[in-house]
Amino acid sequence: MKDPIVEEVRRYRMEHTRRFGFDLHRICEDLRRLEKDLGDRVVELQPRRLESGTGHSDLIGTD
Repeated sequence: MKDPIVEEVRRYRMEHTRRFGFDLHRICEDLRRLEKDLGDRVVELQPRRLESGTGHSDLIGTD
């Protein structure tokens, strides 16, 4: 089963990658520029441990 949200993210990621000719340096440079331009609209959440009983208590996730 394909998740439409995952498919949308993958599609956007591939379009973004193609736009910069698959050049990782240029891709990262663009992402840093976007982060700077967006300013306070970029949210950085701290990692947290998942609650026990989820089956993945050893994994670190973010909300």
